[in-house]
Amino acid sequence: MSSNAPLMLSVSGCRGIVGRSLTPDVAARFAGCYAHFLRERAGRDAGKPIVVLGRDGRAGNQMLHHAAIAGLVGSGVDVVDVGVAMTPTVATATDALGVRSKQMVAGMVLTASHNPQEWNGLKCLLAEGRDRFASAACAPEASLATSIVERFKTNVHTGVTWNEIGTVCHDDAATPTHVARVLGAVEDAGICEDASVLGEGFKIAADSVNASGVAGCINAAESLGVDEFFHLGNNTSGLFPHPPEPTLDNLSAPGGLCDSVRRNNCVAGFAQDPDADRLALIDETGAYIGEEYTLVLSTLAILEAMKRRGESTKGLTLAANLSTSRMLDDLAARYGCTVLRTAVGEANVVNAMKSHQSVVGGEGNGGVIWPRVTYVRDSITAIALTLGLLKMFKKPLSAIVQDMPAYAIVKRKVDLSDTSQAKIAAEKIAKHFASERLDRQDGVRVDLESKRAWLHVRGSNTEPIMRLIAEAPTTQVANELLDEAARVING
Repeated sequence: MSSNAPLMLSVSGCRGIVGRSLTPDVAARFAGCYAHFLRERAGRDAGKPIVVLGRDGRAGNQMLHHAAIAGLVGSGVDVVDVGVAMTPTVATATDALGVRSKQMVAGMVLTASHNPQEWNGLKCLLAEGRDRFASAACAPEASLATSIVERFKTNVHTGVTWNEIGTVCHDDAATPTHVARVLGAVEDAGICEDASVLGEGFKIAADSVNASGVAGCINAAESLGVDEFFHLGNNTSGLFPHPPEPTLDNLSAPGGLCDSVRRNNCVAGFAQDPDADRLALIDETGAYIGEEYTLVLSTLAILEAMKRRGESTKGLTLAANLSTSRMLDDLAARYGCTVLRTAVGEANVVNAMKSHQSVVGGEGNGGVIWPRVTYVRDSITAIALTLGLLKMFKKPLSAIVQDMPAYAIVKRKVDLSDTSQAKIAAEKIAKHFASERLDRQDGVRVDLESKRAWLHVRGSNTEPIMRLIAEAPTTQVANELLDEAARVING
């Protein structure tokens, strides 16, 4: 496979460039291998597994959607097609169906998350280990994801005879059901007695990049009772109005989300990525807060609500990956909690959350995982929790952010022609910083306590790149740390 058109196979599923590394044949074969995995896991006497299938709506993925359906039903599973839907919507639909059905129920989403327009992918969701909230669906843990990928690599035959072929039905209620679950969680957690008025008195803006978050964002704004809603990227063309990753550069252009918040006197702005599992925040001044604060502020809302209800937070374990800001650790300490760090990848965080019964967890890319709703990162959950935080503290978002410990996080990425380059770089970094505290779960993370800083160097699971991330009390120190890392890697 050409390095200019890679097919990325990892714990995050399959991603490639449409028409080059990701073709209808590839999509059908990967989906078929997933179906084969599910049938084997369910056992012969369990009946056909059911797969809830959704897509992020980006232009061009309808073709892959049909290919994936063919691969699934042709390999002996039934499909519930929810159409264009957020990844967390597919997860909540999978959980809801799993409660009602005696068959094995799983999920699949056609998405390349924040990758550019020409990319697409297939992401698997398993629904095992249901918790007290009936949440279960999540990305498969590494060993299971590897099993699915190995079937694809070895070209396992997955077809079935004519009388074993699966069926297809459609579900148009997945999005409102997901939003209703978020509202119910907000009420049950004590964040708001009546979530239908949580947005009263608030004007908000959002950017859904013309993808799967459009319907969910509209439904959420209406259901939460928001006074006025200004919606950018709100059509269903699937053509991104700007690069889809919710970064400062992509949101601060003239006429963009930051401008909309300022111009319309909104209390906050919310930026989704194409499959709407991530969320970046804009404060009431139009300033980009970013993705790192999303998990921290959502966690603050949950822990503060517990405290105000008289529930103890002492001894709770939260979970986040190695690339997530240490702001979460500082906040956790304030409430008597600890943070368990995992390798990057949603499945790794969820595995830790389930093992420790975490009330909340996630990743510093704007991904909030709240088991009361789903074990998948969820932008709608993060929107509701942010509005709940504004109601609880009765302060503007900028003031709440100012009360958080101040750090600067800087992220760089380096294109790779060979993924082994990331491993070599991590070894060089580990050797250079051998006297510091190292974590080798995923590349290498170096904690420099004397500087209240850390550095993480790792290969991406979803793109042919190496990520270098540093956090420190100031941008200057973070950049100096990254410059030092670059010299070590290139030396």
